[in-house]
Amino acid sequence: MLLGAGRFTDDVSLPGQLHLCFLRSPHAHAKLTGIDAGAARAMPGVVAVLTGADLQAAGVKPQAVTSAFKHPDGGEAATPFRPALALERVRFVGEAVAAVIAETRAQAKDALEAITVDYEELPAVTGLAEAVAPNAPQIWPAATGNIVARSHFGDAAAAEAAFEAAAHVVSLHLVNQRLAPTPMEPRSTLASHDTASGRLTLHLSSQMPSSARDALAAALEIPPADIRVVVGDVGGGFGVKTGLYPEDIVAAFASRLLKRPVKWAAERIEEFLSAFHGRGTESRAELALDGEGKVLAYRVRSLCDMGAYAGRAGIVIQLLIGPWVATSIYDIRTIDLEFTAVLTNAVPTSAYRGAGRPEAIYLIERMFDAAAIKLGLDPIEIRRRNLIHRAQMPYTNIMDQTYDDGDFARIIDQAVALADWAGFAAREAESRGRRKLRGRGVASFLEWTGANIFEERATVAVMGTGEIEIYSTTMPMGQGIATSFAQLVVDVFGVPIEKIRIVQGDSDRGSGFGSAASRSLFTAGSAIRQASEKTIATARDLAADALETSSADIEYREGIFRIAGTDREIGLFALADAQPDRRIYIDMMGKVDGPSWPNACHICEVEIDPETGHLGIASYVSVNDIGKVVNPLIVRGQLDGGAVQGIGQTLQEQIVYDDSGQLITGSFMDYTMPRAGDVGAFHHVLDQSVPCHNNPLGAKGVGELGTIGATPALMNAAVDAIVRAGYPERAYKLQMPLTPEKLWRAINNR
Repeated sequence: MLLGAGRFTDDVSLPGQLHLCFLRSPHAHAKLTGIDAGAARAMPGVVAVLTGADLQAAGVKPQAVTSAFKHPDGGEAATPFRPALALERVRFVGEAVAAVIAETRAQAKDALEAITVDYEELPAVTGLAEAVAPNAPQIWPAATGNIVARSHFGDAAAAEAAFEAAAHVVSLHLVNQRLAPTPMEPRSTLASHDTASGRLTLHLSSQMPSSARDALAAALEIPPADIRVVVGDVGGGFGVKTGLYPEDIVAAFASRLLKRPVKWAAERIEEFLSAFHGRGTESRAELALDGEGKVLAYRVRSLCDMGAYAGRAGIVIQLLIGPWVATSIYDIRTIDLEFTAVLTNAVPTSAYRGAGRPEAIYLIERMFDAAAIKLGLDPIEIRRRNLIHRAQMPYTNIMDQTYDDGDFARIIDQAVALADWAGFAAREAESRGRRKLRGRGVASFLEWTGANIFEERATVAVMGTGEIEIYSTTMPMGQGIATSFAQLVVDVFGVPIEKIRIVQGDSDRGSGFGSAASRSLFTAGSAIRQASEKTIATARDLAADALETSSADIEYREGIFRIAGTDREIGLFALADAQPDRRIYIDMMGKVDGPSWPNACHICEVEIDPETGHLGIASYVSVNDIGKVVNPLIVRGQLDGGAVQGIGQTLQEQIVYDDSGQLITGSFMDYTMPRAGDVGAFHHVLDQSVPCHNNPLGAKGVGELGTIGATPALMNAAVDAIVRAGYPERAYKLQMPLTPEKLWRAINNR
């Protein structure tokens, strides 16, 4: 990468390739009454123009949605199927209406302007409250009230009784705004159809090649075996590259139709207009507490924005995965949680770093700080009074999720010491002397990782040429996973790391779930460890045959098999070279026993300038239990990067639509991203004292931990600063992002 030798999808070109561009809807909701592409088809270099009707006539299927959740009326979850190109109507600004394939990208873009589309504009709705209001514009007839599905967990009657008996009740309206995941590398696709074999190869920027293959096979109604998905380097994923997009289907269809390679590379504005967004929830959360600050019941009502087409991932993330961690590290046994998936005339939402867990942890951590203020308790103390203790492990929470282990009190104690919690008063006084408002915030939490897919494929090939080649179906996307895998292999084989070659991103080499939900290391890493150990065992038998002795007499160390107590030996690679195919090869599915439950305590201090509303992060510390660590440098990088994304949500990032459904934040001119100067320095401590019991590495996922902790820790710190200035009512009305204007208005009552 540093040498410029990275190979991303848009770096790949094939002889005779064509270029694909899309005409996108300028309307958030409209009927398509006619498309005239005659002039475009006649333009120089244009090879084909496709519409939704063309794809439908050719048998291309829309992307269907299956969901275990029901509509409130008891029927199936209700959402429109998503065609690759719009059919009959468009449902969000940026939806692809037509596609031009031309010899050059410039020719394709020019031809887009020659396509005439007749629209009959319809009323649109982009706000959640407006979407479920009586008489709101209906996006899909079967989704009455614009509701896709609803989930409910807990005992409403028991919760109501607890609230009636409570000494204290705390409630907040809390918003997790829409976000654009914005990886450095935009989406990109290159499809190539081989006429001789009938196979289709899709070069793709993807976190999940096997899933993309299967979804494409369903859309084109061809066997998955006839599709090969190849992924090179991925310049960031963050969840936005976990699924197959309509643009990928069009590229693949066009390549099969035209018998030539077809490439599409998104421009940045297309990413804002059509790539999955994240978050998008509005919640009313309530805590019932006794006089000592013990939580008696927790109640949540959330509206969850699915956008114009609800996908399976979007529904599951908000209606199930987030609720799994709703009570976090706290011993809360009475809940009443309701989550409603809602259609809006906006880009569909799906996975974004954390995927449901940041939203859930944000709610409970904001509620504990609000409760601390109401009861006059220290925020750390009220958390301690509600903790799940180590003696309760393994602990099954009220959502029937079992935490295999965890020492949450120990993590909090370390973080409190690291942050010098007791010395805050002196720092606040010093800030006040400089006319700054200082606040502190804490987030103590856990998360679920693993996607509940507990198997992963790995192959090991010891080559006679002196290399060990490892194939994994998980994907590198900037998280350094190949380095960690290589280290695990070195631990087993005892050979120099230069001998290890990690191969990923080829669906012909193996199928698996891929990289999502912070699962790559503890699932695929465990599979690689198990396959490597099996390879050594197999090679020991081969060495015994070569040395004419029993396997029990063979010892292995640092690439050498030796008969114990003698000088008779054979090298690992020499042994491989002596095999019929000049290699020792193992292909196996590794398995772990369950998800991992990483946990942490993040503490943040901020200073706010009351004259400008500018917020600066004065300090940020965290103590993180992620089990056994393979590569501390990579882990710290993941914690840093995750925290920066959480800080971005808290302070700057927000997707905004106007009342007509036009995207206001459609470029980096209007959508602000965090920069190094905004975040300051981090001090992360890695606690390895409680390994995960569900996998042989003892590891826990880490990729999303920083994002989950940063948002509530920073928001709590900002609210604390304004409460200390004497404005609690204004502080608790604040919603993310905390722009300087919002903070200035809260402080100055404007």
